[in-house]
Amino acid sequence: MHRDNVKVVDCTIRDGGLMNDSNFDIETVRAVYKACCEANIDVCELGYRNSKEMFDPAEFGPWRFCDEEDLRKATDGIGPGRTKVAVMMDAHKSNPDDLLPASESVVDIVRVATYTKDINQAVRTCNAATELGYETTINIMAITHVHMPDVEACLDQAEEETQASAVYIVDSFGYMYMDQLHYMVAKYQMHLKTKDVGVHFHNNQQLAFANTMEGIVNGATWADGTMNGLGRGAGNCTTELLMSFLKNPDLDILPVLDCIGKYITPLKKDIEWGYHIPYFITGILNQHPQSAIRQMSIEDEAEKHDYVTFYTMVDE
Repeated sequence: MHRDNVKVVDCTIRDGGLMNDSNFDIETVRAVYKACCEANIDVCELGYRNSKEMFDPAEFGPWRFCDEEDLRKATDGIGPGRTKVAVMMDAHKSNPDDLLPASESVVDIVRVATYTKDINQAVRTCNAATELGYETTINIMAITHVHMPDVEACLDQAEEETQASAVYIVDSFGYMYMDQLHYMVAKYQMHLKTKDVGVHFHNNQQLAFANTMEGIVNGATWADGTMNGLGRGAGNCTTELLMSFLKNPDLDILPVLDCIGKYITPLKKDIEWGYHIPYFITGILNQHPQSAIRQMSIEDEAEKHDYVTFYTMVDE
């Protein structure tokens, strides 16, 4: 069964940038965007448009801010293709004043990431982007830490007060199982009458691809992936597996495989992402992977692999 109603969003550079402070060289970013265009992927997210007043630009690479000049360097001369360019704006770390009118920008889609407590700011950012001519989504992060009445209120506000195309279930900590996902997709569909449901998963329990499939089978029509799973901590659902599952004849997996072989796999020399026991531990305990990332960076091998001590520390 092929599914041509699902929008594939590749966020390799954006989510992968959380593992190297968004310090990808321009050749890698161009290669990822070119592969997305040639593969007919719907959306390629090239980084964050976060505020330089809230981050020290000296500590991060250009894809934490996605200045228009850098985006043009990454995309000029590539195509033709139907792949849209997206950036992500954290509701609590960005300023809508940093957006140009869409007619003057490389960007087509602004994805607003938010915690439920910041939904008012997310709505303002989303609406500001809409007024400037961008398509928008709202991505509700850390959904497994939120009480259901707060989720419902957030969904109602997104539905009633924005023109977002989709609202996302974001399993930030890789904690969610399929029964929880089924319930969450149904809940989103109940509250979202004019918007699609999106899914974004992390692979702490090796469930990112499985949960993405389940989300789609249950009605989600926007799905995120990253090439070879490159993303924060345990990484994400892989773009190549997602494409294979959809069996959409319009999608061509070969450009993605070529990009992975030439540009993404070599990054493993300097970046260690994917399933590892510390990420598994934070996943099953529904905790932010920050502590696992620190554990993975320990140079002493015995201490790094002392998983019992690490589990006890996180559990406490």
